[in-house]
Amino acid sequence: MRQFVYFSSSAATSGNALSKYSGGEGNLMKAGRMDIAIHSFIQGVFLSHDFRKDVVFHFIFYGQPDPPKHIEIQVKDETQISKKDVGNIIKKILYKYKGGEKTEVLPGCFIEKKSFLGVIEELIKEGNEIFILDKKGEDIRKTSIPKDCVFILGDHEGLPQKELKRLKSYCKSVSVGNKMYFASQTVAVVNNELDYRGI
Repeated sequence: MRQFVYFSSSAATSGNALSKYSGGEGNLMKAGRMDIAIHSFIQGVFLSHDFRKDVVFHFIFYGQPDPPKHIEIQVKDETQISKKDVGNIIKKILYKYKGGEKTEVLPGCFIEKKSFLGVIEELIKEGNEIFILDKKGEDIRKTSIPKDCVFILGDHEGLPQKELKRLKSYCKSVSVGNKMYFASQTVAVVNNELDYRGI
């Protein structure tokens, strides 16, 4: 299974907070750059006229008013979703959060209160190999990647330094090139590389 973990230190963590900024992509920038999260998700799971049903996309939001929130989405046959509705889907999932439990809001769409490291540690226990997307990392084209892989990326502010230092002690850093790409472009490059390898 191919998985992506997108971290944002400022993305809104309640449906009410996100609703205040609804009505356009420019306003989503004020909701902790939710636009970056949406674009990254689209590159992660959408294909032309189809979806990547073998991909699980994780959002980890640490913005106000109720951090942290972990949203997990894997598109199923019965999942009703389109590119223009991703923001509304995230808002609906945030609205349906119930304290103390992992809730399935829509088919394949879950929300819970779990920390960044908590999510990563759970993915490791499930047998996944974890990779941190880092410009200074090893060239992804020269890196051995198993079928059960997870790629971690951050928004425009990157990953939290304290957690990043800990992660680098047991996760491999990989780079998609010597340019600084948008988060969404990085996801697209990773998907292309794994597609090319047949992973």
